[in-house]
This record gives sequence, C-alpha cells and structure tokens, in this order.
Amino acid sequence: MSSNAPRHTALDALHRSLGATMTDFAGWDMPLRYGSERDEHLAVRTKAGLFDLSHMGEITVTGHQAAELLNYALVGNIASVGVGRARYTMICRADGGILDDLIVYRLAETEYMVVANASNAQVVLDALTERAAGFDAEVRDDRDAYALIAVQGPESPGILKSLTDADLDGLKYYAGLPGTVAGVPALIARTGYTGEDGFELFVSPSDAEKLWQALTEAGAPAGLVPCGLSCRDTLRLEAGMPLYGHELSTSLTPFDAGLGRVVKFEKEGDFVGREALREAASRAQENPPRVLVGLVAEGRRVPRAGYAVVAGGTVIGEVTSGAPSPTLGKPIAMAYVDAAHAAPGTAGVGVDIRGSHEPYEVVALPFYKRQK
Repeated sequence: MSSNAPRHTALDALHRSLGATMTDFAGWDMPLRYGSERDEHLAVRTKAGLFDLSHMGEITVTGHQAAELLNYALVGNIASVGVGRARYTMICRADGGILDDLIVYRLAETEYMVVANASNAQVVLDALTERAAGFDAEVRDDRDAYALIAVQGPESPGILKSLTDADLDGLKYYAGLPGTVAGVPALIARTGYTGEDGFELFVSPSDAEKLWQALTEAGAPAGLVPCGLSCRDTLRLEAGMPLYGHELSTSLTPFDAGLGRVVKFEKEGDFVGREALREAASRAQENPPRVLVGLVAEGRRVPRAGYAVVAGGTVIGEVTSGAPSPTLGKPIAMAYVDAAHAAPGTAGVGVDIRGSHEPYEVVALPFYKRQK
C-alpha cells in the first residue's frame, strides 16, 4: 500500500454500507455525510448524532516525569490536571506560533493521553518526542491503538446510560473515566466539538463496529442518526469553536486567536515558546491584534475561508470559516477583523463575495449556546 493511499478507520465498511459520501480528510477516508447534512446537524442539536472520529491522533505519554514533560512541551499547566480529568490546551513553536490545539486526558498519576487533530498528529508526535529529551518519560504513538466514536446531543446521556453501568451523572464536562459500554472496554470522556452535551468513547479498533451497532440500536428510539464531518464543521462553527488551519495556525499565537487564557505563565519551570508568548501577550494589550468575531449574513450568499471582510471600501479582515447555519437559518462566518470593527453591532461591515460587498452583522461568539 503506497503511503499516499488514504487510511481507513475500523468502521469503513460500515460507513459504506450506510451509503455515506466519503472524502479524503488529512489522509483518511472519512464519511462526509450519510444523507442530508442539515438533518444530521439538527439531529445533534435536538436529539443525538453518532460520529466516527477515529482519524484523531492519540499519543500516550507515560513515566515518572510525564507531567513535567507535558508542562514543558505544552502551554498549559498539565501537572495540575487531576486524574480522570481533561484539559484543552495548545502546543506552540518556540516563536509562539500554534502547532495544534489539543485535549489532554490524565488517565493515571503518570499516564496521559494527548489527542491531536488528524492533520497535525505527526507534527505533534514529532515535537513531543523531540521535547522529551532529558525527561524520564516515554512518548508513544497510539493512533492505531484506538478507534474513537462520539455520541453528541441532548439525548446522548440517556442513550449511553442504557449501555453502561459507569456513573455518567458524576462525569463532568472535560472528565474521562474507564468503563464498559455495550460490553466493550472504553475510555468514556464527556467532551465534544458540537456545542452540545455528549461523549467521546475511545475503544480498541476491533470493538468499534460492535459499539457503533449497539449505540445505533439503543439510540434509534431517541432519534439518533449517523453523522459525517460536514455537519461536525457546521456544529462547531455555530458553537464558535476554532478549527486548526482556519482559526488557528503557525502564523498566530494563542493571544492572536483570542485564546491567551490557555497559556499559563505561572506554572513551574520553563516551557517551549514562553519568551515569545510573553511578548505576544504584552503586544496584544498595547496594540490589539485582529479579533475573532462572528458574522451573520443579511442576505443568502455564503462566505468562505479567505474571503475579505470590508468596511467603507477598505479590507479590515478575513473570513476563516463560513457556512449556512441550520440553527440560525442564514449564512454565518468566523473572521479575524481589525479591533476597531470588532464590537458586536458595528455598522457597515461586509464580506467581499466574488466582487460584491455583501452586508454582514458583527456578533459576539458563539452563535449558538445550548440551554443548560
């Protein structure tokens, strides 16, 4: 098999049997949609959706100095994460540029699982391996050790409860515990990328099909449907969640992305990028960079990544993600705009869509927030 042939998840045959439209995503053949992406999106908002996320990059870090290594390699305070909890964080270059945004799960006192985006998994693995020099810790590529199935939406707790004895009520947002789901050993995490309540289940690839089928059957009465990556993108966009390669890149620091809160200068010891990030933090205070805002269309034309944001005939920013919003019923976008035009309600802002300046309303992110 040539190295540029797409990789297949353990659920590949199942997706094809369900009639999924497949697409190449970060070197993986992944389901884009099974039927209508709008219906899949609305199912997650109102009922539940089932996702195959096995393309995500799991990296295990173990050993006596695992916490110290991660504190040095990442911008967050990973040593302070309790066993059974997770944290959203980032890995940056020495110049402060974002290499990836990550979720780190602390599985045991000296064992962590770092979950990287599929497109950056190798970069993150290489960086962690390189940064591990001198630490009593091991970095292991576990991408082939896990399949990842997510069940997301308001009905997801009830669906999962019917298949597990794990204490889901006690499982907080950004927590993870080992358990058994439908007889399958799993790490059950209350995390997701949809703006809804939900769970991500890390299991052995050999158990993936059994778990998917069990969730499908248990979820049928509640309206659960299989969901592709297309609706995952519109769900995260409505929830104002950044996507690497769109809102995040090596040319931006966490402070440029409005996510400076993930950088913990107060933690013990040095970390990669500390100096550059200190400078970025003070720059952001003195001279605010462009600000990530929400844009809601007044018309029907959909903005796409890379389109210019304009005001008074001048380019004041750039769209990073855009799509029709099934929840709002109109096109929406995230964009970096000059600070002077970033306040919600700023008048006269438009998007240059193929030469036509379409009017857009500037709004605060997120576009959508679930009722607790």
